[in-house]
Amino acid sequence: MDWLNKYKKIFLAAAFILVIFGLGYLLYAVFFKPSPPLPGAITPLATSTVAGSLPAAKSGAGQIIQDGTSGNLAPELSSTAPASQTAQGGLTQTSELNQAPSLGATLAADGADLLYYNQPDGKFYRLTKDGQATLLTDAVFHEVQKITWSPDKNKAILEYPDQAKIIYDFKNNKQISLPGHWQDFSFSPEGSKIVMKSLADDPSNRWLAVISSQGTDAQRVASLGSKDETVYPSWSPNNQIVAMYTEGQNYDQQSVFFVGLNNENFKSLTIDGRGFESKWSPQGERLLYSVYSSASGLKPELWLASAQGENIGASRAKLNVQTWADKCVFADSTSLYCAVPDSLEEGAGLFPELAKNASDSLYKIDTRTGLKKLIAIPDGRFSMSNLLISSNGYYLYFTDANTERINKIKLK
Repeated sequence: MDWLNKYKKIFLAAAFILVIFGLGYLLYAVFFKPSPPLPGAITPLATSTVAGSLPAAKSGAGQIIQDGTSGNLAPELSSTAPASQTAQGGLTQTSELNQAPSLGATLAADGADLLYYNQPDGKFYRLTKDGQATLLTDAVFHEVQKITWSPDKNKAILEYPDQAKIIYDFKNNKQISLPGHWQDFSFSPEGSKIVMKSLADDPSNRWLAVISSQGTDAQRVASLGSKDETVYPSWSPNNQIVAMYTEGQNYDQQSVFFVGLNNENFKSLTIDGRGFESKWSPQGERLLYSVYSSASGLKPELWLASAQGENIGASRAKLNVQTWADKCVFADSTSLYCAVPDSLEEGAGLFPELAKNASDSLYKIDTRTGLKKLIAIPDGRFSMSNLLISSNGYYLYFTDANTERINKIKLK
């Protein structure tokens, strides 16, 4: 029995030690253990910016620096925080201006009102900043699929699902039919000419061409062959370039070549990624573009580069913002506004539909220094597209990609 009492004492001592350790860990877990990070939190990255220049191109995920302080792409706000009437960097009132799906919204010639196509009734309207709509014309256009406006907004190219295409003159209420195999139109800065792709069934008869705004006087610019999908008609504001085309160097690099009307030998631009989307600065001296690469997790990233004459490709810099170029708008040559998804899944550049349900916040970028600033968090969930800024800089308009309705944010 002595051996039994001996082992019983050992067992009780071991149990007592286990209880002490258990109580100690419980006290640590409740009072001293650090809390885990919140889901979705982003660790701010330190960056440096040289005054008067854009940050040097770097690899890695995009990060936005707000006025010298770090901040996450997905701002967290109190659900009870009041929305500001003007964009001041926080929750901001966002006004819906129409109640039906729209298409092709653009600033009117006065720079204040909007012009847009109302999908349910097939008519074009003029819309004020207060949401007052009036008919632009009595004509009805059923099932328009795409709209390309002339710079003076007196004309627009309308495209239909059956490949039918017309130029409509709103000033004179006239329409001109275009061949169905013409596509990807871009007006010249003064609006008198249009560059486009003529895509015949035979690849040897496919051309980049220029026509008048009356749909006549077609002139061939360059043969497209079987590479038409990598050619992008885009008439520059300075009238030097009418299109761009890309050629792959390797998996993550391409060359962008610029096409003029007079066989100019422009320099090429090297881009670090694929999925090229671009937008000209107001004077045409710079090109904003977005690409995705393996380094970004196949998420789109914004870049800015010189794109004029001998300076093509110079000052190329990554803006460290993950969004698409077509979700941005230049307010002037030095100010850029971009809708930035609060979160992006890996592969969103390759499959943009992955971002369809992402909520956007609005950022302002200084194109001289690369400084990014959070301007507004809309007081609702919006996937912002087709951003427009009134000529006085007071209002930013956008179309919600999900509802296709037009909305307004007051900037000043």
